Amino acid sequence: MITELPSHIRELADGEIFHFNCHPGIDCFTDCCRELELALTPYDVLRLRKELKLSSAEFLEQYCLVEYDEEDLFPRVYLGMVDDGKASCPFVTKKGCTVYGGRPGACRIYPLGRGASRNLFGQNKIIHILLTEPHCHGFSEPDQQTIQTWTIDQGLESYNRLNDEMMTILQHVEIKNGIKLSRDQQQLFLNTLYNLDGFLEKNPNLEADDDEALLKHAIHWLKNKLFV
Repeated sequence: MITELPSHIRELADGEIFHFNCHPGIDCFTDCCRELELALTPYDVLRLRKELKLSSAEFLEQYCLVEYDEEDLFPRVYLGMVDDGKASCPFVTKKGCTVYGGRPGACRIYPLGRGASRNLFGQNKIIHILLTEPHCHGFSEPDQQTIQTWTIDQGLESYNRLNDEMMTILQHVEIKNGIKLSRDQQQLFLNTLYNLDGFLEKNPNLEADDDEALLKHAIHWLKNKLFV
């Protein structure tokens, strides 16, 4: 059980009902797309660059910021926000999201949050939280939701599946043992997982039925490079 959470955040049980919906008729529509710091997963980048019909390298160059922090083992990739005084998402308009079909997992899952951890036996533990932020008026809508219905409605299954696959790297036992990575290894992490086009060019013999399969190959390949 999670303890000491802020008053607007609580753990949500499987099957528990909450009321929420988001649509253009709500007066706070798109407010959550501003004043935003949005970290992107490799699968987020995959889906966004496909939606925009860009290569991985083009998307990273045009829309992303990469941060290397001494306290973080891996580099972080963020969506670059517009300098409009509101730090707005580059894809938001008054009518909504222009890349809705490829929007990131963090946008899809709101107002939920999902935490995943992996034990030494490779078993995943998943928790969900509900963020009832005062500025969001979607909670006044009568629509009944559960974790399961919201996950299906927002198309989160593939995002959860691929992000959980990332735990085999991000929560690897060697990390828990205190392993340190060189800048070259950090760059390899970025080039392999966030630039799948480049990864495929360097590994032309890889067989993958689709982009999801290619990302899984890249995760497995990188895990062996970093930890074996």
